[in-house]
Parts: sequence; structure tokens; C-alpha cells
Amino acid sequence: MNETLKIILIIIVSVSIFGLIIFVFVKNYIKKRIQYYLEIKNNKKKL
Repeated sequence: MNETLKIILIIIVSVSIFGLIIFVFVKNYIKKRIQYYLEIKNNKKKL
């Protein structure tokens, strides 16, 4: 296998893994924000 091709594949795999990790963190962050605002909204209704 060509050396340049190996480097390109390593970069692509690294970027993909990094992107996946960031996607999971952002998804969890947005989910927690939505739950937080829904709780505030529900608490205001109770008052």
C-alpha cells in the first residue's frame, strides 16, 4: 500500500472518530438543555 494512501486513511479515520465524539457530546448537551427548559416551564405552571 502506498505511504500517502495510508496517511490519508489515518487522517480520515481520525477525523471521523473525532467528529463522532463531538456529535455525541453536542447531542447530549442539547438534550440536557431541552430537559432543563422543560423543567423550568413545568415548574412555572405549578406556581
